[in-house]
Amino acid sequence: MSRRVNLSFQRQFTTTQIPLAKRQNLPKIRIPSKKAAAAKARRKAALAAKKVDRSEFLSFADAIAVLRAVEVASPNSTLDLYVKTQIKNGVAIPKGRISLPREAKAMSEDKILVFAEGRQAEEAKKAGAHFVGGPELIDGVRLPSFGSFTILKTKKKQVINNRFKATTILCTPDLIRAITPRLGRVLGPLGLMPSERRGTVTDDIAGYLQRIRGTSEWRADKTGNIHGSNQLSVQMHFPIEDTMKNIRHFMASVKRVTGNTKEAEDSRKLKNSGAKPVTNISKVMLSSRQGPGIQILDY
Repeated sequence: MSRRVNLSFQRQFTTTQIPLAKRQNLPKIRIPSKKAAAAKARRKAALAAKKVDRSEFLSFADAIAVLRAVEVASPNSTLDLYVKTQIKNGVAIPKGRISLPREAKAMSEDKILVFAEGRQAEEAKKAGAHFVGGPELIDGVRLPSFGSFTILKTKKKQVINNRFKATTILCTPDLIRAITPRLGRVLGPLGLMPSERRGTVTDDIAGYLQRIRGTSEWRADKTGNIHGSNQLSVQMHFPIEDTMKNIRHFMASVKRVTGNTKEAEDSRKLKNSGAKPVTNISKVMLSSRQGPGIQILDY
């Protein structure tokens, strides 16, 4: 006589991974949203700011007085202005041009090379460009930051030699595609490659040369550090009024480029304004050759 088994009372066993995983109450990893991560970063920055002893900070005027007292035996020594910016991913390195109210020495002349042809080439020559030509100039471009000569060898021929020494390179829109494949990897990391964003790819070559005449360029490094000693050239024997004018003029240029002005803040408050993101300035210091580095309070 066969025995009937009631399947409804049988206990089901399984060894598959999916049901076993469902039975375990594993804690879920919480991924914060972008808004929460930004708020956390702001809280950490606020806590770090509270730990800084701001009692040791000085104003520009007081810092200049201290450094002049230290450098009393070296009246021709210069001040060094250091600005630390917080560069975010995808944001261009800050750079700009200034013309100071008082120059300590004659500015070095920029060597300007222009890739242009036809009427635009003639306009560039009249505007004061040192080297003007078409793609044939590619073979003679020299990089000023590399020793006495630089050679880049490709499968076809060498691209760079020591025929030309240029500190500023401009190009017309018609020729930018011809020079980019051969010079982009070399001039790009040095900030010399013409680009539309920087305004160095333009049809108005003469207008650009007119705007930069009598100015000097400042530029941050890859980590956001700006050293203004070469552009300021402020010597200790300068009157404090002239020194303050030069420093304020330089800081105004840095703030304008990094978006730390009142106008830039107002434009960011407007929706769909297309304003570029701000690059925060975290530290400003003033020092000299033998003096200490003094953190500035009123920048």
